[in-house]
Amino acid sequence: MSSAGAATQEAPERSILKVALTALAGSSIEWYDFFIYGTAAALVFPNLFFPGFGDTGSTILSYSTFAVGFVARPVGGLIFGHFGDKVGRKKALVTALILMGVGTTAIGLMPGYATIGIAAPILLVTLRFLQGVCIGGQWGGAVLLATESAPAEKRGFYGSFAQMGVPVAVLISNIIFLVIAATLGDGALVAWAWRIPFLLSVLLIALGLYIQLKLEDTPAFRHLQEYREQHRSEEERREAAEAAGSPVWEVLRTYPKEIALAAGAFIAINANFYILITYILDYATAEVGLPQSTVLTAVLISSVAGLLAIAGFAALSDVIGRRIPYMAGAVLLGLWGLLAFWPLVDSGSPGALVLALVLGQIFLSMMYGPQAAFYSEIFTTKVRYSGASMGYQIGSVFGGALAPIVATALLAATGTSFAVGAYMAVVCAITGVCAFLLSETYGRSMDESEEALRERGPTAGVQGPTT
Repeated sequence: MSSAGAATQEAPERSILKVALTALAGSSIEWYDFFIYGTAAALVFPNLFFPGFGDTGSTILSYSTFAVGFVARPVGGLIFGHFGDKVGRKKALVTALILMGVGTTAIGLMPGYATIGIAAPILLVTLRFLQGVCIGGQWGGAVLLATESAPAEKRGFYGSFAQMGVPVAVLISNIIFLVIAATLGDGALVAWAWRIPFLLSVLLIALGLYIQLKLEDTPAFRHLQEYREQHRSEEERREAAEAAGSPVWEVLRTYPKEIALAAGAFIAINANFYILITYILDYATAEVGLPQSTVLTAVLISSVAGLLAIAGFAALSDVIGRRIPYMAGAVLLGLWGLLAFWPLVDSGSPGALVLALVLGQIFLSMMYGPQAAFYSEIFTTKVRYSGASMGYQIGSVFGGALAPIVATALLAATGTSFAVGAYMAVVCAITGVCAFLLSETYGRSMDESEEALRERGPTAGVQGPTT
């Protein structure tokens, strides 16, 4: 077994799978909460919270509250990154899950503008900001819970469980709204039934409590804490003093290039994801003339393909490394962007639409699958939560937050969907270059304290098992 495989305490396979499935569940429900807001912002919130501004004005205001969640995500990365590196991955993740469950459930209970006036949109924006903060903190916790618990040779595969929460959330959120509309009717959906998906978020609180009671923190973090407690040479005291400061400041001081490159390496994933699941809903219906149900079905089919591809390419990264599939995905998705809208989507053929979205999600998953392990391996244990979260969430601001706006503006300015495809290619080029400039991390230890203990010999103190 490689030295990297020996560098971490490996739990039994069943325990690791339990942790990975818990990360998948937490990530799925958390992203579900984030996504259902977008659906409600399009269907319900304009008239409920922003009446009197006209159809266009109310819609713009409603979508603006959706964008607030993206602005808040880096804030969540900073807050929970600090918390997760100081007191543990599990506590940070549990806090993010419970706060998201409380905030989203509260949206489902909110009265509208007609009842409490201007307080309604103010409270809505506040709760949406809370959603963004929580999703900004959740990703790092879910990913590290899986990657720091996994054996080195399967770190990519188990890390992808947290990533698979995104397509699972897309499936669940869209299916729930479709079922509600089909069984209760559009009138009931707009009047009151939109609250049901939000109230279901109370399940996230229960999951957070389960994680708190049933799961331990990751081996890498526990070893770091033990190492700090038991080894107090002069050099180690200096290290302990540094560790007692802010992990956010520490990671900005020691890994500025890696954070910037990680942010750039995420831009194409996030931007193209929202083009393929959000922008396409408006474009294919309004510009191409396809029925909304057809477009939504195509999005759901492509999400299933993305779900499978994430796991597959993550497992492949455990064999050939993280950068090769990552860079290949950036190249293929960039080239595919030039063809996806014209001639495929613009043809008006449902089959062509499905092909465009499925291949787009597969190429995107070549990057998103290995990303959890890739970003986790870039940073050391004491700043890993902060570093990985900051790279991911900063990239999301320049990716998903801007993509639908940029795509809409390009189409309006040029009159051709080729401009949207060119935008997809440009952001892929940025991501490809950033991934190339990052070092290959496959085989790198994620438990530096365990390695240091072995180097000190059997009398060094706490001894973790080797493999």
